[in-house]
Amino acid sequence: MAAKTLLFNEEARRALERGANAVANAVKVTLGPKGRNVVIDKKWGSPTITKDGVTVAKEIELDDPYENLGAQLVKEVASKTNDVAGDGTTTATVLAQAIVNEGLRYVAAGGNPIALRRGIELAVEKAVEELGKRKIEVTDKAGIAQVASISGNDTEIGNLIADALDKVGKDGVITVEESKGTETTLDVVEGLQFDKGYISPYFVTDPERQEASLDNPLILIFEKKISSAQDLVPLLEKVSQSRRPLLIIAEDVDGEALATLVVNKLRGILNVVAVKAPGFGDRRKAQLEDIAVLTAGRFITEDLGVKLTGVTLEDLGSAKKVTISKDETILVEGGGAADAVKGRVEQLRRQIDNTDSSYDKEKLQERLAKLSGGVAVISVGAATETELKEKKHRFEDALSATRAAVEEGIVPGGGATLVSLIPALVGIGETDDEKVGASIVRRALEEPLRQIAANAGLEGSVVVEKVKNLPQGHGLNALTEEYVDLIAAGIVDPAKVTRSALQNAASIASMILSTNSLVVEKKDKKGGSSNGGGHDDDDY
Repeated sequence: MAAKTLLFNEEARRALERGANAVANAVKVTLGPKGRNVVIDKKWGSPTITKDGVTVAKEIELDDPYENLGAQLVKEVASKTNDVAGDGTTTATVLAQAIVNEGLRYVAAGGNPIALRRGIELAVEKAVEELGKRKIEVTDKAGIAQVASISGNDTEIGNLIADALDKVGKDGVITVEESKGTETTLDVVEGLQFDKGYISPYFVTDPERQEASLDNPLILIFEKKISSAQDLVPLLEKVSQSRRPLLIIAEDVDGEALATLVVNKLRGILNVVAVKAPGFGDRRKAQLEDIAVLTAGRFITEDLGVKLTGVTLEDLGSAKKVTISKDETILVEGGGAADAVKGRVEQLRRQIDNTDSSYDKEKLQERLAKLSGGVAVISVGAATETELKEKKHRFEDALSATRAAVEEGIVPGGGATLVSLIPALVGIGETDDEKVGASIVRRALEEPLRQIAANAGLEGSVVVEKVKNLPQGHGLNALTEEYVDLIAAGIVDPAKVTRSALQNAASIASMILSTNSLVVEKKDKKGGSSNGGGHDDDDY
């Protein structure tokens, strides 16, 4: 085992404080509409220019191992808030710094850190409770656009995200991609889309667009590979008599079976297209079951004891239109009963709530979107690669914040809501130490507004006192330097973002305050850690 070095008591807490301040000071300059950019050097490629708190925080590593522990803890505040709410990382960092700095001053003077922590927790509980009473539900497109515009620092971003959510619904999937041009565009795929195209180019009906289009087709959903023409012919004869096109979705179609389909297609006997089933393993099964529900078809699987030769027209699904390209298939207006689709959607929602894996959750969310709304793709364009990365990141942040707003509602932004919570926290705590803990939270709640004002070139303390005396919901518009009704001016924050920022900041800050010793690996003479973890001699 590698040798360790230790630091205790006040020295340990001060080292954590220096590390926490290093991260917070770098991050907080980005807060508010007049926040500054941070340029981050990259070992490879062009530097990153960003106004996103968590992006800045993630890049910071300090030389001093003790201080670096403090830095990593504050980075945890930012990343946890980002994971839960998708925004509010800078606010969370500023709150954590304020609680740490004020709290350590009191602990150094002999205060009890455990009682102090209890006071902080009680104050945060009360603040979150008050926040819940003040949130406003967001239902209209204008409200969604406001939230996205504030988070992305751009009305274009806000309007595009509002359009996307309007078209695909709150359960819809919205993906943000890099465009090859300078224009930023929104494309919406109606219906159920999956990333598998036609198996053979002979199925194409529109040579110019290299697409196959089927109107009112019957749909066979089959679990296994189809190789034998003999198994397929009875079904093809039945479909041919119905004079409707046929879409076959199966693990694969090859050999005699594929040749038979192509010949029937080319001779004009049957308009047919075969595509491979999406996904793999259990996920493939689940997606095929989704398609079966959406199209009112039967998922033909050997588990049911049904063979291909026994399939009837009643087992086939249908859709108003199916478009198949080389890479994807889109089913529009499946023939499934609304109640059946709704039941499947509810089942997926329950699975999303019950799963702990973020990957599983993401895949379930995609399936839910395809069943319930559709898929919107925002292609972000910019003149340079550096600008493109920064703009794409702002779109992703704004999208997360917007989803949070739809989920838990909004509150007035600009740091004013946190300041308005202060009176509700008076009188919290039974012991003196607990009361001090609550007062530390009250003081910390002023800091985001103070920082927004400072970044706008104003005197923070003057602005805080002014906002305290304004009616609830009024505050500073840092862009115009006017005091306004924040909701009316469109300056809003998702309640979930504000709540997560406060809870995560208090959690990590409380841990720092109640820390008494630090243990780090001893560095060797070259400056690396004794197990080879250092990077001082990395020359490339």
